[in-house]
Amino acid sequence: MRHVAIIGSGPAGYYSAEALQKALGDEVRIDIVDRMPVPYGLIRFGVAPDHQSIKAVYRRYEKVALSDNVRFVGNVLVGRDISIPELIELYDAVILATGAPHDRPLDIPGGDLPGVIGSAAFVGWYNGHPEFADLAPPLDVSAAAVIGNGNVALDVARILSKTPAEFAGSDIVGHAFSALGDSAIRDIHVLGRRGPHQIAMTPKELGELGHLESAVPKVDPADFPPEMDDALLEPGQRKSVTHLRGFAALDAAKTKTIHFDFFAMPLRIEGEGRVERIVVEKTALDAKGAAAGTGETYEIPCGMVITCIGYQTPPIEGVPYEESRGRFANSEGVIGDGLYCVGWARRGPTGTIGTNRPDGYEVADKIAADFGGTGGRKDGRTGLDRLLESRNVDIVTFRDWQRIEAAEAARAREGSPREKFILIEEMLGARR
Repeated sequence: MRHVAIIGSGPAGYYSAEALQKALGDEVRIDIVDRMPVPYGLIRFGVAPDHQSIKAVYRRYEKVALSDNVRFVGNVLVGRDISIPELIELYDAVILATGAPHDRPLDIPGGDLPGVIGSAAFVGWYNGHPEFADLAPPLDVSAAAVIGNGNVALDVARILSKTPAEFAGSDIVGHAFSALGDSAIRDIHVLGRRGPHQIAMTPKELGELGHLESAVPKVDPADFPPEMDDALLEPGQRKSVTHLRGFAALDAAKTKTIHFDFFAMPLRIEGEGRVERIVVEKTALDAKGAAAGTGETYEIPCGMVITCIGYQTPPIEGVPYEESRGRFANSEGVIGDGLYCVGWARRGPTGTIGTNRPDGYEVADKIAADFGGTGGRKDGRTGLDRLLESRNVDIVTFRDWQRIEAAEAARAREGSPREKFILIEEMLGARR
C-alpha cells in the first residue's frame, strides 16, 4: 500500500486525489490535509458568492472525498502542527496544493495607507474567511478604485455595485451583505495600465456588468483601437472587447457607475491618515505592447483602493521557493524526492479552476512512475494520527464537515444556500 499526503483541499488538491485514484486504484491511501476545518479552499473562499454555478464543482470533489481510500484531515496547519520533513517521513509522496492565498504587495507610495485593501482580504471578507472577518472595509465613502484588469477586479467591482436584491441565491456572508447594503459608494474606478485589447477579463464575467440593476459601466470610446483591429484577437478576447465597446455606447442613468480607466498607471496614493485619492499616470503602448508612462497625470478622488494585482503562495519552511514568481521552486511539479506541487503553488496564480485538473493528473502519473512496482513501507495516516494526537491537534474529518455544512444550511437567510460560520471556533462547535 502506498500513502500520499496532499496539503490543501482546494481544486488542485482534489483533482490530484482523483488522478491518484485512477493511476493507482486501491493501492493508494490519500490524506488531504488543510489548515481550515472546512474543505474546498478557493471554491469556498475565493469564487464570488453570486457565482453559485461555478461553486457547484465541489460536488465532484465531494465524490472523491467520500471514497474509501481518501480522507479529509482539517484544522491542521503544516509548519505549526507538523513539518514537511515529518510528512515526508510518514508518506511515500507529499503534494503541495496550497494555492496562492496571499496578495502581492502594491509597491507605490501610500500603498500602506488605511483604506488600501488587497483583493485576497476583500474577497475573503465577503466570502467568510476567518482571517478577514474583522476587515471592516471603508464603505462610507463615495468612490473606490480597483486596480487590475482581470476577473478578480470584475468580481470586486460587481460586488460593490449590486443591490441587496441582486444577492438573492448567493452565499455572501451576513456581515458583508449588511455592510454592502448600507454602502455609500457610487463610483467605482477600474484601473488598468494597458488598453481594452490587453485585458484578462472573460466575456461571461464582463457581460454581467451590463445587466446590473443600479450600476452602469462606462468606457471612453477614445481608448479603443480601430474596430477592424478586433479581428486580430482570439475569439474569447474579441467577445470581451465587444462588451466593452457596448459599454462605451451606453447612455443609461443609474445611481452607480463603474468607470473603466484604461491606460492608467497608479503612481501614488494620498490622504491624511487614510486614502483620499489615487494619482495615476496616463500610459501608451510601446512597440512591444508594454505600457510606458507619458508624463501626464491625473487624480481620482476615492476613499478605498482595492488591489487586484496578483497572488503568491506563502513559503513553507524547508521547501525551495521562488520569490520572484511567488511559488514553490519546481521542475514540472517535482520539488524533490517524494515532494511535489500542483496548481497555483506550482505555476503561480494563472489559469482557471479547470486548469488545475491536467496539473493534478500529470503529477499523479509522475508519482505512479516513481513508485514503480514496489510496495510502500511508510506509516501514512496511522503515523499521522499518532503524531497529531500526541500534539493535541483537534482534527476535523469529512463527516465532521458534513455536520458543519448542514448547520450552515439550517441557518441560511431566505433564498441563500448557506450562512457560513466565520470563526473557526464556530465551525468546530457545529460539528458536534
